[in-house]
Amino acid sequence: MGVRLMVVDDHRLLAEALASALKLRGHRVLAATAPTAGAAELVVSRAPEVCLFGTAAPAEPGAFDPVVRIRRERPQVAVVVLGPVPSPLGIAAAFAAGAAGYVRHDERMEGVERAMIKARAGEAAVAPQLLQDAFAELLDPTAAPDDEGQRLLETLTPREVEVLMRVVEGEDTRMIAAGMRIASSTARTHVQRVLMKLGVGSRLEAAALAARTGLLDRVATDRPGPGGIG
Repeated sequence: MGVRLMVVDDHRLLAEALASALKLRGHRVLAATAPTAGAAELVVSRAPEVCLFGTAAPAEPGAFDPVVRIRRERPQVAVVVLGPVPSPLGIAAAFAAGAAGYVRHDERMEGVERAMIKARAGEAAVAPQLLQDAFAELLDPTAAPDDEGQRLLETLTPREVEVLMRVVEGEDTRMIAAGMRIASSTARTHVQRVLMKLGVGSRLEAAALAARTGLLDRVATDRPGPGGIG
């Protein structure tokens, strides 16, 4: 039996894409909306069985304020968060706000469906390893420092680091291509891969994330400037 749900995300395209995929799998999608900041009122008024709540920054202060309101005014609505991993503090914040589940952004559709069904049944929908990591971070936060900047840097290739640095400097696709002596289509592909790996939806968000996590400082310290990256 299909789940009656709503999909909210900071990025409308992601919300609509996920909603379309779930409709094709037999679920009843009441709405797909963005941004998450204004979603609570709509969810409260429509009262779905499940709300899929997508966020790229679960550890940010206030990220789950809409979840708190939904749970307060519509406690029967099960909220499943779609977020990045690793983010133990974000996972802990999601459950503290009243979420019924936490699923990785890169989870297969079958995994999202399983989480929806478990949440609707009143069960916690989260992979044991994610929960273990969250508890470990809360119980002993000094045991493993959360160096998000270093983790993000390690996901990028040297060429993608150069692309990110050029994005931060405000270069558009044409300028990136010219500076790196590559085709514009190749530059565009590199930019999209960088955004995907960082879990953001725009160049502005990528630049802000790089600055906030200290990634830029690490690049400046550990690597040569953009012109010296092969």
